[in-house]
Amino acid sequence: MPEAPKISTFTACPLNSESAPSYTSDNAVRCLPTQPEGPAMPLFRSLLLCSLLAAALPAEARKPYNEVGVFDYYAVALSWSPSFCASHDDPNQCAPGRRHGFVLHGLWPQFEKGYPGHCSSRALPLDVRNKYTSIFPSPKMIGHQWSKHGSCSGLDPAAYFTLSARLQAQVVIPQAFRQPAAPVRIGNAQFIAAFNASNPGMARNAVMPYCADGGRFLREILVCFDKGGRSRTCSYSDLKRSSNSCRKDSFVMQSVR
Repeated sequence: MPEAPKISTFTACPLNSESAPSYTSDNAVRCLPTQPEGPAMPLFRSLLLCSLLAAALPAEARKPYNEVGVFDYYAVALSWSPSFCASHDDPNQCAPGRRHGFVLHGLWPQFEKGYPGHCSSRALPLDVRNKYTSIFPSPKMIGHQWSKHGSCSGLDPAAYFTLSARLQAQVVIPQAFRQPAAPVRIGNAQFIAAFNASNPGMARNAVMPYCADGGRFLREILVCFDKGGRSRTCSYSDLKRSSNSCRKDSFVMQSVR
């Protein structure tokens, strides 16, 4: 009778041995000595793994956050003051007779996806604070805007607020939206078209409305500029957020009081 084939049995090398399994010609297993791992090997492997993972990430994911001057474009945030005052009681902005419409919220450095914030602890000088407080509807806003957004611009405080005022002035508010005495209901596309008509040099998709209360009321707009102060299209990420925010067929601009 032919000899039955041998069935090899796997024999593991001891876990604490500096050996690796090797098969002999008769399928037996023997343990061969291996080069011991030095203390630097785990660190080397960790560094190699990190470098491989970093190389696999897209460039956007590797972008450093919260570094001074590192961003892609600016967004001028203009709040619709009647919406703010419907839920806040700031006497500087909301007292009877103020009659604010669109007001400067801030000049925000943006990434194509996300934004930096609080990039340095550089203080806001008192003379700059006093000079530029008036560009905001409330004096308490200037300090927060500098520490969170201005500190990421790479500009000194005076230059940052000068640019804030200049870019705000470049945005021409449509006449119907300046101080409406009655609420205005309007669709998203019609709202943007009105801004495009009032700003013929504006880039396509450079204005983004944002809404409150589930899309019922206009809260603010963001107007996008490149780092040189020229109109540019807002990022896809921000345009998507805008569309999700004002997701109803139309929204209401509350009346100025």
